[in-house]
Amino acid sequence: MFVNPANELSEEDLRIQKLNFRYVQIDAVGVSISNVAAPFLPVFLTRLGATNFQVGLLSSMPGVTGLLLAIAVGRFLQSRRNIVPWYSLSRLLVILCYALTGILTLLISDRFVIFATLVIWALATIPQTALAVAFSVVMNGVAGPSGRYALLSRRWTIFGLTGVIGTFIVTRLIDLITFPVNYAVMFLVLSLGGFLSYYFSNKITLPDQTPPAAANTGLPMRGIRNLRDQLKANPAFLSFSIKRFVYFSAITLSAPVMPLFLVREVGATDGQIGTVNMVMTLVMLAGYFLWPRVSIRRSGRFVLLATTLGMVWYPALSAATPRIEWIVLYAGMAGFFQGGLDLVFFDELMKTVPAEYSATFVSISQSMQYLSMIAAPLLGTWFAGYIGLGGALWLSAGLRFLGFLLFLLPDRKSVQ
Repeated sequence: MFVNPANELSEEDLRIQKLNFRYVQIDAVGVSISNVAAPFLPVFLTRLGATNFQVGLLSSMPGVTGLLLAIAVGRFLQSRRNIVPWYSLSRLLVILCYALTGILTLLISDRFVIFATLVIWALATIPQTALAVAFSVVMNGVAGPSGRYALLSRRWTIFGLTGVIGTFIVTRLIDLITFPVNYAVMFLVLSLGGFLSYYFSNKITLPDQTPPAAANTGLPMRGIRNLRDQLKANPAFLSFSIKRFVYFSAITLSAPVMPLFLVREVGATDGQIGTVNMVMTLVMLAGYFLWPRVSIRRSGRFVLLATTLGMVWYPALSAATPRIEWIVLYAGMAGFFQGGLDLVFFDELMKTVPAEYSATFVSISQSMQYLSMIAAPLLGTWFAGYIGLGGALWLSAGLRFLGFLLFLLPDRKSVQ
């Protein structure tokens, strides 16, 4: 477990830090229990007879809302003295949407459930946006500058293990009850993890922050000028965020292309596609365990360069050798590098974020990520129509390599 050097923290601070670390991991258990329901939500709508457009809204709505509101939400959170209650409440509100979906499924006619579910999850995008910003701020506060790898590698390992176990149990039990009651019961039961998450995440103790004067201004133009000045004063943040935007766009560009490639070009069965995803997830858990040790022995920059280069090979090799047995191997390789990439992107980003404006800067980074989530998948499928699915994978590989080259450029001095 991560502990800062004793000469930097008092005994009481160390006790609080250990408790915070524990609360974050228990919170992860509650969240991951509820998140087992996430992949079943579009399946639920599909079985009810939803159109492709309606199912697609589930994926697109969080990105659109986040792009529109992330910076405003970040500035609001920046003005709060303690962000922990907002993190806990936002998480609970999102998870309770599963419970509300289940309750309405039991109470109203099937023909209205699709519309009701879409309305529920449209409203959920507001706390989802706040959660995306608050998560980074709270995790950074708990971990400190040198504990991010340890904290998040364990948290995401819990997510992976709980997800695999929970999905296995749900898939074995869901057919024992008739549709749609089975889905309603599943949503209700899994949403109970939200209360476990809320209880323990709300116990996280971080020192109150004095909101900076710029966060309290009520004048929009002054706020925009302050934001511009803050970005100019922190070139390391802007540089890293742009590089990460390029690389993240390259990854999300291939997200809708790869499953289409597996079905249409490779001819993979549902079971084989499931194997690809399972292997990637399991090896990713190993990556969460090993990459923190690599960062200690080498450096965070070494992990950044190794993982950004390593992730280039998955789309490139898949397009070059479209055989399922090889793609399973490539997926395992990608999972290993993806585990390190998740950790190092968070760590390197927070190194460039000024502590007094953490919520604001994280919200800017999230907005750029939301833009990638909306635009890049559409561009991927559009390009695939002209250069083929394999060509789109090569394009993704090329953009990933471009991102790697950008990260090779000399670092600019960070604020930490």
